[in-house]
Amino acid sequence: MELNIRRAEQRDAEAIGRLLFEVHAVHSAIRPDLFPAGKRKYDEPQIRELIANTPVLVAEREDEVLGYAVCILEEAKGGRMAEHKTLYLDDLCVAGKARKQGIGHALFAGVEALARALGCYDFTLNVWEGNDAARAFYDGLGMKPLKTYLEKVL
Repeated sequence: MELNIRRAEQRDAEAIGRLLFEVHAVHSAIRPDLFPAGKRKYDEPQIRELIANTPVLVAEREDEVLGYAVCILEEAKGGRMAEHKTLYLDDLCVAGKARKQGIGHALFAGVEALARALGCYDFTLNVWEGNDAARAFYDGLGMKPLKTYLEKVL
């Protein structure tokens, strides 16, 4: 049962959509004020558009999608920052039933390889405060804080 990391195809949209509910549920448990229960970040047409126009990776085993990573290529062009390309990891999810099997590590490695292939200087991501499992996961993979984003709820 070999794990395959590959670019997502349109046939993967439904499976990615199901996994998006799992990610949203984690965020909803942490911040129900911002993430109402039962929703997801992207609807099916948006997922299909992402697959067509954005680097999206899937992890599959025996033709079953067990995880995905949505990436966004960003380019800083002059101004106050040095010109460079960054691959932003917008979303990474592993199905609950498939966690602790190395799938997240494999997806992360796939994102890093993609960033290198695209000539990126770095790749970045955000983790919501309170998502301690995700923070520990990324810390363990060598991610370091880049900046702190603060809020005051009014």
